[in-house]
Amino acid sequence: MLLPTGGGGMNSTMDDMNLIHQAQRHHLVVREIGEEIDLEIGPGDDDPSFSNNTLINVPPQESAGEEHDETKQMMIHQASGVNQDLLKTQPVKKKKKVVKRWREEWADTYKWAYVDVKDGTARIFCSVCREYGRKHRRNPYGNEGSRNMQMSALEEHNNSLLHKEALRLQMASKDKIVVDKPIYVKALMSKTAGSIIEAALKRDPHELEFIQSVQEAVHALERVISKNSSYVSTMERLLEPERTIIFRVPWVDDRGETHVNRGFRVHFNQTLGPCRGGLRFHPSMNLSIAKFLSFGQTLKNALSPYRLGGSSGGSDFDPKGKSDSEVMRFCQSFMNELYRYLGPEKDLPSEEMGVGTREMGFLHGQYRRLAGHSQGSFTGPRVNWSGSSLRTEATGYGLVFFAQLMLADMNKELKGLRCAVSGSGKIAMHVLEKLIAYGAVPITVSDSKGYLVDEDGFDFLKISFLREIKTQQRSLRDYSKTYARSKYYDEAKPWSERCDVAFPCASQNEINQSDAINLVNSGCHILVEGSIMPCTAEAVDVLRKANVLVAPSMAAGVGGVVAGELELKECNLNWSPEDFESKLQEAMKQTYQRALKAATDFGYQKESPEWL
Repeated sequence: MLLPTGGGGMNSTMDDMNLIHQAQRHHLVVREIGEEIDLEIGPGDDDPSFSNNTLINVPPQESAGEEHDETKQMMIHQASGVNQDLLKTQPVKKKKKVVKRWREEWADTYKWAYVDVKDGTARIFCSVCREYGRKHRRNPYGNEGSRNMQMSALEEHNNSLLHKEALRLQMASKDKIVVDKPIYVKALMSKTAGSIIEAALKRDPHELEFIQSVQEAVHALERVISKNSSYVSTMERLLEPERTIIFRVPWVDDRGETHVNRGFRVHFNQTLGPCRGGLRFHPSMNLSIAKFLSFGQTLKNALSPYRLGGSSGGSDFDPKGKSDSEVMRFCQSFMNELYRYLGPEKDLPSEEMGVGTREMGFLHGQYRRLAGHSQGSFTGPRVNWSGSSLRTEATGYGLVFFAQLMLADMNKELKGLRCAVSGSGKIAMHVLEKLIAYGAVPITVSDSKGYLVDEDGFDFLKISFLREIKTQQRSLRDYSKTYARSKYYDEAKPWSERCDVAFPCASQNEINQSDAINLVNSGCHILVEGSIMPCTAEAVDVLRKANVLVAPSMAAGVGGVVAGELELKECNLNWSPEDFESKLQEAMKQTYQRALKAATDFGYQKESPEWL
């Protein structure tokens, strides 16, 4: 009777000992290593010192040891009769080596991971989806925290649907994780002009794009301000928008799920007349971009032949990949709030990045429904409603007309010149068209993922093919499958291609310092800004030192403003393309001559890269 009991007791004791060892090993993972290994996946710091730094809120070794001793005593009490010497054998040195080795490998291998605290516990988060790995994998601790299982957990996380969806959205929105860079402040000759920038920096220190546009304007006006100190107070008033509107835009997708985006409209200045300015739908849209766009539009409208104020706005909504129904519901919700601030004598929006015929049609339709009239139709491309015959071409054609005027003053012409163009939207395509008409050789276009170069140059047939590709939302690399002399470069810009004239028509700050150096080395002599503020401040310095002549967008880009006002004021629906083009050329010539006169009045020579 006693023998089976004794044998069972011995077996039970051995089982208890095994359980204790397993519990201790598991405790080692959870408490000693688990706090760090369980910090599973995270957004990257790119900090090489990560492997040498202690993790946030990780308990010190002493407290962990005390808790471990308490747990050990509980296990001793529960497993009476077990040799206590076995319980005291903890691989302390091995434990520390495991933690150190694991952390070093993590820091070397996963630069995109960062440490943060979640519910009082330090965890490692993924930079893409901003979640830690335990939320995405089946085994929260792996094989007791072993290196191989941890790597498997990472692989599983990267293959999870949530992670892939987050990565897809990140790539679609170009919302990459970047470190905030300090504002580049250039030295000014005049203390008076410097005080204007200092005041703007103090008021809006985090609005990088707006501060950059202010610096650009103040530098251009430095001689004007130094001649008349009263302009300082004028500039201070000008740099504060008259009205800033920020509002919520709820909308429902095709699956019935509700989304909320943010809408913006900035009426910057109406001293000269009612506001005119674009609407931009893009994930990067924020208040700083809305202010810089409306400030630039104010100066552009003032330089045009018409008395107009400046405005701009939009939303962080991304129309790419959305159905017509989803875009319609968003535009209607957007207009439900904005319509009360619009009107022919208040503000009329026009198309910008992400806003085309479809979006403008939905916006205008909702405006008419809410306002009860259609006075002052929006200045933008239209289908089956009033509009000038070349409204969509006006901005792109105007850029080429302006470049031709500059070259004519230098006794040159566009014919035969190699031209690098960025972007592949409305403006870029119409720049290509008019360059071909003038005999130039446009060789590049680009999109968000790279650029396409055709060494033979584009012609009208090739442009039609490019438009077909864009309409079908295909990649520009499909072009190179048809034309053997062309090549598509991923994650690159076209500014290293040999060219005589550059037309940046994509977005703000698309040309940085290294791009400007590439342009200079490529033989570029003239840069015509198609987008507002396409060059960073550092890039502008490089171009000026290399004597590259820059045509600012506020002068070269007034074609769209001219066409919109011709449409609203003259309402001539029977213009031929030739009639409209002659009016546009005349307006561009007036703008160019006004710029020349101002440069001469304030002592700029035509040879100077700053004369425009």
